[in-house]
Amino acid sequence: MRYIIASDIHGSEQWCSNLLKAFDKEKADKLVLLGDILYHGPRNDLPEVYLPKKVIADLNAVKDSIYICMKGNCDAEVDEMVLDFPLVPGVERIELNGVKLYATHGHRFNAEAGGSKLPEGFESGDVLLHGHTHIPVADRVKAGDVELTLLNPGSTSIPKGGFPNSYAVFGDDLIFTVKDFNGNRLMSVSLG
Repeated sequence: MRYIIASDIHGSEQWCSNLLKAFDKEKADKLVLLGDILYHGPRNDLPEVYLPKKVIADLNAVKDSIYICMKGNCDAEVDEMVLDFPLVPGVERIELNGVKLYATHGHRFNAEAGGSKLPEGFESGDVLLHGHTHIPVADRVKAGDVELTLLNPGSTSIPKGGFPNSYAVFGDDLIFTVKDFNGNRLMSVSLG
C-alpha cells in the first residue's frame, strides 16, 4: 500500500486540492490525515484560498480513500457534523505496511518535555506520527530516556520554520519521505 500522510489543511481549498492532486500523482492507495482540517485557528493567519466548505466537499468525495483522520486542536464538534468520516481524538495505534505507529495530531502527545508527553505505553524504538507543529520531521530522536522515530509531514497549507508546504509518502519500501508540492524530497527516514 502507498499512503499519503498530511496535516494542517486549515480550510485551504487551494492546498487541499494540491494534496488530492499529489495523492493521484503519487498513485497512493490511502490518505492519512493528522488533523486541523477546516479551521485556521486563532494563532494562524488565513491560509491561501480559505474555503472550508469546498474542503468539506473535496474530502467527503474521497472519504473511502481516508485510512484515518486524527482530530486536531483546531477541529471542532461542528466539523465532525459536516465531514463524512470520523475525526479520531487523542492517539491511535495504527499499522501501515506492517509498521506499527502511534498516530496523533501532536498538540497533546509529542516528543517534547523530556518524554513526558509521549502516549501511554510508548517505548524505545516506537514510532510517533503527528502534525501540529507545521514543521516536517523524519528522524530518530531522544525524548528523555526514550529513543524513537519521529515523523511529521509538515503543513499542507501554513508551513513554518522556513519550510515549504508539504506532505509525506510512505510505501512498501518502508521509507517515510516528506515532499514539497513540486515533488521534491525534503527529508526521509527508513522504518524497515
